[in-house]
Amino acid sequence: MSSAIPFQKKAEVEIRDLQISTYKIPTSQPESDGTYQWDHTTVVLVELTAGGCTGWGLTYGSKSIAELIQGKFKKEILEKDVFDIPRLWTDLNRSVRNIGRPGIASMAISAIDFALWDLKAKLLNLPLHRLLGAHRDAVPIYGSGGFTSYSLTDLENQLQGWVEQGIPRVKMKIGREPDQDPIRVKRARQAIGGNAELFVDANGAYDPKQALILANRFSEENVTWFEEPVSSDDLTGLHFIRNHCPPSIEIAAGEYGFDSEYFLRMIHQNAVDVIQIDATRCRGITGFLKVLAIAEAAHIPVSGHCAPSMHVALGCHSSQIRHLEYFYDHARIEQMLFEGVLKPQQGTLKPDSSAPGFGLILKKKEVEKFAA
Repeated sequence: MSSAIPFQKKAEVEIRDLQISTYKIPTSQPESDGTYQWDHTTVVLVELTAGGCTGWGLTYGSKSIAELIQGKFKKEILEKDVFDIPRLWTDLNRSVRNIGRPGIASMAISAIDFALWDLKAKLLNLPLHRLLGAHRDAVPIYGSGGFTSYSLTDLENQLQGWVEQGIPRVKMKIGREPDQDPIRVKRARQAIGGNAELFVDANGAYDPKQALILANRFSEENVTWFEEPVSSDDLTGLHFIRNHCPPSIEIAAGEYGFDSEYFLRMIHQNAVDVIQIDATRCRGITGFLKVLAIAEAAHIPVSGHCAPSMHVALGCHSSQIRHLEYFYDHARIEQMLFEGVLKPQQGTLKPDSSAPGFGLILKKKEVEKFAA
């Protein structure tokens, strides 16, 4: 006779509360890339409460995201079972069918989905990377910043500083003054030495032939990654550059992908060598995993875009993920907002196995001054 213990269905754990807060964080100095300038970052934070625990999630964007969550999504979430994340995720997506899902709606869903996963992990008393299942204990990162607004000295100091910390790959912005880009790239290479990898990011500032000319110049400085040489919406242009640039340079894009369908089109067009996925935009962990499955099926490597604390568990989850972007602005903001933020260790981020969920605690009193 079997001695197995009879299965007992766990009672539903209803979501009792949803709170939204918005923070406007000034940059340490004015910043710019090839196509945009900014002096602050807006963070929208979602907190969900169920079963005596609170889970949180965030996205970066606009205060309008908070208004959408309050007016549209809150009623879709309250009194629902927190363990039914696939059902809730589908319901959230269907609820914005007639107002437009890509853009701020997807970013709002991202913040809620993060909170759902964090809450589920805390209810189970598991670190998020253990809940997802880990392929490795730590995930490689690259230092990212090098804004076009920086002086050459600031550029050199920032990139060199990351390499000295043990991060063996760094990325700089280009595209605002194309004639000056080869000089800036050359100075960056001199600052970091010959062993560190050098990435460049134009944020869609060039046209295809201009990008191709510059790719050949950048290859002279052993640049190995060219991100968004043209707009990420120009899949034909990305395909052209990928097919004609020096083979030592990989073309990367995808940070503005809000759904699986966008990435599928990118793959079918052979537009990139590496896909960038941003869980704060592509509808959270659930959305990220769906895109990851497509990339795995196509044998295309993945890089997690920005928001390092949001991507660490995902980075440890899959061998398809090559590295995460340790973006200067977001790493700085995470340290300002939370306790328990991970610090780079030998060019990697290693999740805390002793803390449930994301392992972060909001500094509520300290961040009040940034409340929008």
